[in-house]
Amino acid sequence: MLRRSYSTTKPKIGVLMLNLGGPENAAAVHPFLLRLFSDKDLIPLPFLQGGKTNLLPKYIAKRRTPKIIDQYNQIGGGSPIKMWTEVQGMGMVERLKELCPDVSIHNYIGFRYAEPLTEDAIDKMEADGIDHCIAFTQYPQYSCSTTGSSFNGIYRHIIQRQKSGKPMKMSFSAIDRWATEPLLIEAFTELITKQLETIDPKNRNKATLLFSAHSLPMKVVNRGDPYPQEVAATVQRVMENLNFSNPYRLVWQSKVGPSAWLGAPTDEAIKGLIKNGNKNIVLVPIAFTSDHIETLFEMDIEYIEDMKKEFPDANILRCESLNDHPKFIECLAQLVARHISSDGKTIPQMSLRCPMCTNPTCGPMRGFFSSRQLPESISQTDSDCNDFDSDTKAVG
Repeated sequence: MLRRSYSTTKPKIGVLMLNLGGPENAAAVHPFLLRLFSDKDLIPLPFLQGGKTNLLPKYIAKRRTPKIIDQYNQIGGGSPIKMWTEVQGMGMVERLKELCPDVSIHNYIGFRYAEPLTEDAIDKMEADGIDHCIAFTQYPQYSCSTTGSSFNGIYRHIIQRQKSGKPMKMSFSAIDRWATEPLLIEAFTELITKQLETIDPKNRNKATLLFSAHSLPMKVVNRGDPYPQEVAATVQRVMENLNFSNPYRLVWQSKVGPSAWLGAPTDEAIKGLIKNGNKNIVLVPIAFTSDHIETLFEMDIEYIEDMKKEFPDANILRCESLNDHPKFIECLAQLVARHISSDGKTIPQMSLRCPMCTNPTCGPMRGFFSSRQLPESISQTDSDCNDFDSDTKAVG
């Protein structure tokens, strides 16, 4: 097991909680957007991927910044995702002290586009003397544009350090997906039940549950990304737990740009249901583990407040996000404890690339986390990814 892999009596294991992140204030919005639109694992700019000379990400980020600042101002001035991740991490570590008393567990946060950045967190872990890093995605359902992007970033950073003569002493393993984890399903079930209980009993079982997740461009879906399947698996398990008490649909939000994205779109689904006579609707943020702009602004303001003006007779509700739900905290702790007991093994899915994958980093990254060893010879393509065609789950 990991706890036996080191000479120290109590090895130091760092749990790196990975997520997209969010700006905590107005000043952080532009840097956040610039990092996001510069991510070659995320943004479909193959004709302009020219490294330092590419000005398009700067243009898009500058143009979108005022609009995004206004959205954050409407939800309190900044994203609460760091605060919630800290709360979740502290609760997880306290429980892990009981579950894994013979190792020393330390929690770190690594955001892809906001501080603390993943690369900085890894450097801090190394400086802190962490023996082993568990890269723990906070996206329950795997997508190449979210978890995959974070893992690619970690792999590139390790390779860059290796090439610059600063190799990592710390070893690595990964928890890459957990879409059907029983405690995750129980937490969702309890939150949905709590919200349903606010509806008049005579209408309660007629209320439509709209499970909403961030959409993906169809170009990504058609490459074989597992995200739609894994989100659907989460929904299926939740509905089984609810004994299929209500009608339901899985819908998709946050489409950006003119290209085809996975649907039905959440906003259009709400309007269609109301026009068809379904006046009681409960939104369920099924792919998000805490509140952030997509729940607090997109769902609460655009989908609920604004639509109630258009449909005043409709009863549109949202169940609470997972945030600090006790069963969700226990879920995180159990996942890490089980990972430690398994000696950091990944599930077979981790080694499988999408059938039409074009990302040269993806294969070596998967091999690294599956074997927990760097390749014997490191080529330039292992750390450089300037020329592949990618697409996005672009978040505004």
